[in-house]
Amino acid sequence: MRRFLRDLPALLRRPETVTDLLQIAKGVLAGTAAWALSIFVLDSQLPFLAPWTALLTVHATVHRSLSRGAQTTVASAVGVLVSFVIGAWLGVSVWTFALALLVGLLGSRISWIRDEGVAIATTAIFLLGSGFDSQQPLLLDRMIEVALGVAVGVGVNLLIIPPLRDQQAARYVDSINRRMGDVLINMADEFSTSWDTDQAEAWFRETESMSEELDSAWQTVRFARESERVNPRSGLRRRRGSGRNGSSTVPAEEASYENILARVDEGISHLRHLTRTLREATHLDGDWDARFRKGWVRIVRDAGHAMADPDAEVEPIFDRLSDLSVTVAREAQLPRESWPLYGSLITSMRHIAVIVDDVASAREAREGAAANPRDQ
Repeated sequence: MRRFLRDLPALLRRPETVTDLLQIAKGVLAGTAAWALSIFVLDSQLPFLAPWTALLTVHATVHRSLSRGAQTTVASAVGVLVSFVIGAWLGVSVWTFALALLVGLLGSRISWIRDEGVAIATTAIFLLGSGFDSQQPLLLDRMIEVALGVAVGVGVNLLIIPPLRDQQAARYVDSINRRMGDVLINMADEFSTSWDTDQAEAWFRETESMSEELDSAWQTVRFARESERVNPRSGLRRRRGSGRNGSSTVPAEEASYENILARVDEGISHLRHLTRTLREATHLDGDWDARFRKGWVRIVRDAGHAMADPDAEVEPIFDRLSDLSVTVAREAQLPRESWPLYGSLITSMRHIAVIVDDVASAREAREGAAANPRDQ
């Protein structure tokens, strides 16, 4: 309990936690406001329709609220019409209730309202199950209540500034980079003395875990891109990023997160190949060339530090790999069967070295963009 209380402030500051709490607050506010308007303004006999559609409309992004709100409006309106037509012509019974549900569920399969199409059936349930005879003359009122709920939901999402998720996307990127760097550092430490198959398997499993985290990062970035659409904060941010001469400066990460994640994905792939190579090398006979081993370990360790901490001062990785290749080729007396293994290790690290440079450049770009004051 004490540990939970100690970690609670950090948990509450996490972007995903803030988003969830904000979503709860928006739902409560939208539902309550729609209910109050139904009772005190419309004097509704069914005050649950407006708050219900308001809750359906409140989503994590403005764009989604608008698109889902339009679907909810259409679906709920169709549900109102279905219930009134069936109730007026066939009456309310077990069979007509089932018929309304059948029509509603069939209508929910229509592609352009599929996300909220089930509202056709649920609206029919509410109306047919709440005393249809007294509601029959009030078709227009029910339509107004549905529209009120949608309007309140969209309005709340516009007034309570929706999140952009930039910070959360950055956290994922930095977390994966740190994990890749830690694997490289651990790999260098193990390789400087000896290692076994179990250790190589642990590195391989870690790369698989990184791929899973990368999937979460992609979802977050896609959410961030969606949240920028029809979002008041996007316009505020552009105005804040405008230079004194009136020109607008677009933050670097807005245009580059997809590229960053694509490069990180490549880095994980090359790191996985490297771990496979080392795993297979545990079964080979013979000693490693001491010159290669010492030079390669230093390069891998420095690459790990550069990946985990882009501010770390290290010599250029790519050039050192080229020098190591030339040195081993000229001075080392390696058996012919060893060259494919050594070459594979160098090639994998060449690819990773390019990723290391890209990571450092991406971090600088993001930190430079973050220097412009803005809310996340």
